Amino acid sequence: MHANNGRGDQHSPRSAKSASTRGGGGGVGGGDHHYSPSAKTPRGGGAGAASPTNLLPSSAAWLVDSRWALSAALSLLLFLAVALAVTSSYLSSSSSFFSFLPATRAADFVEGERAATAEPAANDTPTLPPGAGLPRLAYLISGSKGDLDRLWRALHALYHPRNQYVVHLDREAPLAERLELAVRVANSTVFRRAGNVHVIRRANMVTYRGPTMVANTLHACAVLLRRGGAWDWFINLSASDYPLMTQDDILHVFSTVPRDVNFIEHTGNLGWKEGERARPMIVDPGLYGSKKQDLFWVTPKRGLPTAFKLFTGSAWVALTRDFVEYTVWGWDNLPRTLLMYYTNFVSSPEGYFQTLLCNAPRFVPTVANHDLHHIQWDVPPRQHPHPLELVDMPAMLASGAPFARKFPRDDPVLDAIDDGLLARPRPANGTGNGTAGEVAFVPGGWCGADPACRAVDNDWVLKPGPGAERFRRLIDRIVRSEAFPNRQCK
Repeated sequence: MHANNGRGDQHSPRSAKSASTRGGGGGVGGGDHHYSPSAKTPRGGGAGAASPTNLLPSSAAWLVDSRWALSAALSLLLFLAVALAVTSSYLSSSSSFFSFLPATRAADFVEGERAATAEPAANDTPTLPPGAGLPRLAYLISGSKGDLDRLWRALHALYHPRNQYVVHLDREAPLAERLELAVRVANSTVFRRAGNVHVIRRANMVTYRGPTMVANTLHACAVLLRRGGAWDWFINLSASDYPLMTQDDILHVFSTVPRDVNFIEHTGNLGWKEGERARPMIVDPGLYGSKKQDLFWVTPKRGLPTAFKLFTGSAWVALTRDFVEYTVWGWDNLPRTLLMYYTNFVSSPEGYFQTLLCNAPRFVPTVANHDLHHIQWDVPPRQHPHPLELVDMPAMLASGAPFARKFPRDDPVLDAIDDGLLARPRPANGTGNGTAGEVAFVPGGWCGADPACRAVDNDWVLKPGPGAERFRRLIDRIVRSEAFPNRQCK
C-alpha cells in the first residue's frame, strides 16, 4: 500500500510521462540517459527501444541536437542586418518621403515633429477657449395641472444657452399638456440647436408634502448628470417661481463664487417642526398610485434619530455638482439611509438635503445659509407662502435674491418684472409674455445684435445690468463675510 500524500492518489498523465522518460532502471542505459524534452519515445518501442539519436555517432548526434540553436543564431543575425538597413534607408531618404506630400503638408509635418520633440518654452501658457471661466447652471423647472403656459414663460425668462434645463409636468397634468410641452421644446429653433432643454416624458407623481418631490428632484439630477454635460450648480424651481434678474446677471455673479459653495437654507433648531414634521410618520400614496391623495398618518409617533442630527429649511436649493454626484451616485451609505428615513417624513423636501449635507463632514464647510429666493411667509407660517403682488416689488428688490416665489398665474406683477427688471420685449401684438401672446426670451449677450434672440451668437458674452449689483451685495453678505463659517449647520 502507498502512503497518502495529502492530495489523494490521483493519476497524472504528465507525472507518469515524466517517470517513464526519466527512467531509473527499465530503459536502455538505465540512469545514464540524458533526458531531452524534444526527444520522443517511439510508439511500441517498449522498454528496450533505443532512441534514434543514440544510434548515431557522437559527432552526428551533436549536430542533430544543435541544429535549432544554429538556425536561431542565423535568424537573429539576419534580423539585425535588415533593421540596420531599414533605419539607414529612412534617415537617408526622408526628403523622398516628403516629395509625395504637398509642400504645405510636408512643412506642417516637419513642424509637428519638431514641436513634439522640442521642450516647451518657459513662458508658454495653455490657451483657454472663450468663456472657460464662466459657470454653467442646471435648472429643474417643475409644474402640475394647468401650469403649461407659466412653465413655458418661466423657461424663457430663465433661458441661456450655456445652461441646462429639465422641465417636468407631473402626472396630475393632463397628457395633452405634457405632450404639448414636448412638442413646443422640439419645435423651438433655439432649443433644438442648443440641445439643452430636456423634457421628462414619463411624468412623476409629485405631492409636495411627501417624499415624491425629493424623488422628482433626484430624478432630474440624474438626467442632468447623464445628459447635461458640464455644469456647476443645480437649481430647482417651480412654475410659480420667477427670476428677478437676467441670466447674464446671475452668471456674472456666480463666476465670482467658489464652485464648492452650496446654497441651502437650514437650521438644526427644529422648533415647532419637531412635533409637526419630525415625529409624525406618514405614508405618501403618490409613491404607489397615479392620483394625488392626502397623506396617510401612522400611529404612534416616532422619536428623533440618534445616528444623525435632523436639520430643516427651505425646499429650494442651489447645489454644487460635487454634492449632487455624492447624493445621486451614493458611494457613501448616508444618502440612501436618509432617503429611506425621509420616505415617511412630513414635508421631506424641507429636510432631506439639509440633513444630508450637515451630517457629511466633507460638505459642512461649503454650505451658505440661503436659498437664493425671496419668499414672504404668512404669520404664523403655513405650508404655502404668501402670493407676491405689485406691492411687494420693493421688498423683492431689497432682498437681492435672483428668484422669488410664489406668483399667481399671469399676475400683473410678472409683466412689471419683465418690463422693469428683465428688459424683456413684449410680443408684436403688444400683450404680455403670458398665455395671450408669444413668449419672448430675456435678451442677453448671447443674442448678439438680434433683440428677438432667434439664434445663439456667443454664449460666453455677458451683459450684466443692475440685477448683478443687487446679487453681488447678497453674495457678499452670505458668502464673503465673517459670518459665513459661523452659520453652517448650527
